[in-house]
Amino acid sequence: MGIYLILLGIMLRGSMVLLLFRIGFSNDIPASFVFGDSLLDVGNNNYIFSLAKANHDPFGIDFGMPTGRFCNGRTVADIINQQLGLDFSPPYLAPTTTGSAVLKGVNYASGAGGILNNSGEIFGGRINFDAQIDNFANTREEIISLTGVPAALNLFNESLFVVELGSNDFLDNYLTPIFSIPERMLVSPESFVATLVSRLRLQLTRLFSLGARRVVVANVGPIGCIPYMRDLNPYDRDECVTFPNELVQLFNTQLKSLVAELRTKLEGSLFVYADVYHIMEDIILNYNEYGFENPNSACCHLAGRFGGLIPCNRDSNVCEDRSKYVFWDTYHPSDAANVVIAQRLLNGDTRGISPMNICQLSKA
Repeated sequence: MGIYLILLGIMLRGSMVLLLFRIGFSNDIPASFVFGDSLLDVGNNNYIFSLAKANHDPFGIDFGMPTGRFCNGRTVADIINQQLGLDFSPPYLAPTTTGSAVLKGVNYASGAGGILNNSGEIFGGRINFDAQIDNFANTREEIISLTGVPAALNLFNESLFVVELGSNDFLDNYLTPIFSIPERMLVSPESFVATLVSRLRLQLTRLFSLGARRVVVANVGPIGCIPYMRDLNPYDRDECVTFPNELVQLFNTQLKSLVAELRTKLEGSLFVYADVYHIMEDIILNYNEYGFENPNSACCHLAGRFGGLIPCNRDSNVCEDRSKYVFWDTYHPSDAANVVIAQRLLNGDTRGISPMNICQLSKA
């Protein structure tokens, strides 16, 4: 494919940041449409009443300013877009995301959003997956009005669609302390996961019916390893918390089958399964090989052994070298970890993304 990467390290506000430049890459992806939760939100929650916000310091410390990204820098989708030669997909709710701006793609992700409509309700406002698809339907109509039906359908056919949801359905629903105890007594893990998969099948099928063809569906990462879960379960000591990881692995197994099912049943579709769980697990277990020094604590921290008890806020302490931390805050990977994830999804083998990576998908 003529892909060559050059890595340059620069110092930015006291943190080593890797810049990746792609030479000789011919991109066939004209636009990127992104659906997800706080892992991919680039500012949609700035425009709604919600407790899940990242539009303040120290978020964005390596981005240049807070933007609503729940990270010190870029999201995985941001980095993928950069490598594909695209601009960052703008937040759907931004007033400027209209007209010709939508032709390069739009980001619909929302912090605390989930597959189920009630997931994340403890944060108040959030945009769940059903509503995100509604918003894409609005964008679709706007693009059709701008270009006409044939050109619009061709744009969607060639575009990249990224879907990453599910974490909040566990963290802020089934596993929420106190609130979820009655539900967990009545609903087994197997039944809860079956509900998630059934709902997601309908949602992804609807997305296909609206024109999505090249769809990367990410699974749920090892949430038992995030600083929040480690501090919430101190009896596990230095290990990741077992039950949350077993729960998401149960979901991920069925999600992989669902992606394969949709790829077969929906003619013309190219559904791809992104195994972010495996990639993050590899980073955490082999952190030294990736240049990290701390695989389990939050860089932005205030309380807790792992800095996971209080979400990142203006009063938090921030580590000096963010590039050495796998986790930026209680829940989210750092920019440096996101670079590793993005590169594995772009150019990696089937251990991280199957049946093809994003670069191969762009040529398919």
